[in-house]
Amino acid sequence: MTKNRDIRHELEHRILLLDGGFGTMIQQYGLDEADYRGKEFAASEKLLRGCNDLLNLTRPETIREIHEKYLQAGSDVITSNTFNANSISLADYGLAAEAYRINRVGAAIAREAADAFTARNPQKPRFVGGSMGPTSHTLSMSADVDNPGARAFTFEQLSQAYYDQARGLMDGGVDLLMLETVFDALNAKAAIFAIESLFAERGMRLPVIVSGTLTSSGRTLAGQTIEAFYTSVAHAEPLAVSLNCSFGAKALLPYLERLAAVSEFRVAVYPNAGLPNVMGGYDETPAMFAADVEEYMRRGLVNLVGGCCGTTPLHIFELAKIVNNYAPRPLPQRRHVTCLSGLEQLRIVPEANFVNVGERTNVAGSAKFARLIREKNYEEALSVAGAQLKAGAQIVDVCMDDGLI
Repeated sequence: MTKNRDIRHELEHRILLLDGGFGTMIQQYGLDEADYRGKEFAASEKLLRGCNDLLNLTRPETIREIHEKYLQAGSDVITSNTFNANSISLADYGLAAEAYRINRVGAAIAREAADAFTARNPQKPRFVGGSMGPTSHTLSMSADVDNPGARAFTFEQLSQAYYDQARGLMDGGVDLLMLETVFDALNAKAAIFAIESLFAERGMRLPVIVSGTLTSSGRTLAGQTIEAFYTSVAHAEPLAVSLNCSFGAKALLPYLERLAAVSEFRVAVYPNAGLPNVMGGYDETPAMFAADVEEYMRRGLVNLVGGCCGTTPLHIFELAKIVNNYAPRPLPQRRHVTCLSGLEQLRIVPEANFVNVGERTNVAGSAKFARLIREKNYEEALSVAGAQLKAGAQIVDVCMDDGLI
């Protein structure tokens, strides 16, 4: 944590500015394959251009320069260049073994830049967020239409990848961890489990931000509504729940309103600079972007704002001009309502009348279900749950507590 002040202290008094797109900035440098390889990876058998995280090792001066541009623009929180720096994503480049080092070095580069700017103006402390992307795999869905149970990775494997990444980020000196662009809450749960394990081992905690991304349907790729996604990750007691990427700021507004309505934590948001054009570029000017994000602040919806794909230091500079005109969203009182989530949120409140619980997915209460579990016939066992849902159950109680199954 920054020596001068805790980020929570700053959030009590003002809306904090995040940085903007990192890949957007790297593209402007026109780096070629040799730049990505450097001397250390010159003999790599795989093409490395596009592995932006590797630039922490091969072009640290470029990464430092990008951080400094965002700090000059007014960012209070800069994110490490580690979005894809987990062993699963790095394996595509033959770099899985470099995950820890890339994260540690990437965090240290951002740390040095942030500390330099804090030293110049201690009244405006700068913080470093450790960027942890979603990987390219989803735990909730199968990529094989003929095998619904097929997964490229297990929960344990994904959690281990996140653990190694978080370990590197913490060793590099980040102030908080940022689970970004989450399209599957189960992936986020694997990351949260890894982070909590690391915190327990080290006897210390860092703030965590969990940020989801939406498809054109207004749901996550795994099919959850905003409210259900929030419920799925709220147990982590995050510093903030967030939305990022997804759409442009104007299109994201109604979904941000829904998140702010249910969140008992702070709310962050960092949208794209509009939707990409046919060439893959972004047409929203910094002034257009800032005008749309200003509406978030005017409505009192946010505590942290920034930009994602297509945004640059110029976009953040436009936000810096207006952010101090608005008060941060106040933290609501805890509601103490039981909330459960599937694809949609279920709130158990007095006005909900009866809530039907399906209990046949119980090895102690259903001989059929117990037999199917013993036989590892999980697909048919799921049909037991499905039958209860069709019969009107709003909750399915799954119990495996019998005979050490």
